[in-house]
Amino acid sequence: MSMATTQVVRSEWTKIRSVASTVWTLSLVVVVTVALGMLISALSKNEFDSMSAQDRAQFDPTFISFAGMSLGQLAMIVFGVLVVSNEYSTGMIRTSLAAVPKRGSFLFSKISVATALALLVGLVTSFAAFFLGQAMLGEHRAEIGDPGVLRAVIGGGLYMALIAMFSMGVAAMLRSPMLSLGILMPFFFLISNILGNVDATKKVGRFLPDQAGSKIMQVVTPIDDDTPYGPWGGLGIMGLWVLAALVGGYVLLKKRDA
Repeated sequence: MSMATTQVVRSEWTKIRSVASTVWTLSLVVVVTVALGMLISALSKNEFDSMSAQDRAQFDPTFISFAGMSLGQLAMIVFGVLVVSNEYSTGMIRTSLAAVPKRGSFLFSKISVATALALLVGLVTSFAAFFLGQAMLGEHRAEIGDPGVLRAVIGGGLYMALIAMFSMGVAAMLRSPMLSLGILMPFFFLISNILGNVDATKKVGRFLPDQAGSKIMQVVTPIDDDTPYGPWGGLGIMGLWVLAALVGGYVLLKKRDA
C-alpha cells in the first residue's frame, strides 16, 4: 500500500467515524438483528411440540436465530448508502475529489474501509444472534461445532458485509441518498419477497442477491428444496451482484463531474 493510499484510507476512516448517523446505523444492525432473532427463537421453542413431523424434520435452529437479519440488513443498506452518498448531499464530494484526483483510489478506499467495518459489525451480530438465539431454543438448540453451523454463522457476517457493499455500489451510481434508499428498500423488502414466493417467478427470485446469499446461513435444507446451488454457490451469486454494482459505481464516478 503506497503512502498516498494509506492517507486516503485513514481520511475515509475518520469521515465514517465522525458521522453520527453511520455509528447509530451500525449499532442498530446489532440490536435489531439480535433482539428479533432471540424473540423468534423463543417463539419457535414454544411451538416445537405442536409442529408436524415434516416441520420438525426441517427445523433449522441456526437459521431461526438469524430471523432478525431481514431487519438488520435494512440498517446495513442505510449504512452503505450513507457512507457513499453523504458526500454528495453535503457537497463535500468536490473537496474529496480535489484532494484525491484518482477517482478509483478514492472509491476503493471508501468502500474498503466501510466494508471492513460492516464485516466486523456483521460478524459480531451473527455470532451474538446465534449464541443468544440458541440459548432461547433450549433443548432444540444447535451447537457451534455441529456440521455446517460455523459456516452458517461466519456466512451471516459475510452476508451483512455484502449487503452493505451492494448498497455502496448502488449509491455510487445514483449519488442521491433518497433515490438509492427508494430503490434498495422496496427491492429487498417487497420485490424480492414477492418474486420468491410466487410460483411463476420463484426460479428468477432465487438468483436475486439476498435470496442467493442467505442460503449460506441455512444448515438444514428444506425437504422440497430444489435450489440449483449450495450455500457457497449462493454467496458467490450474491458476490457477482455486488461486483456488478461496484463496477457500475466506479464507471459512472470516472465518467461524470462531481
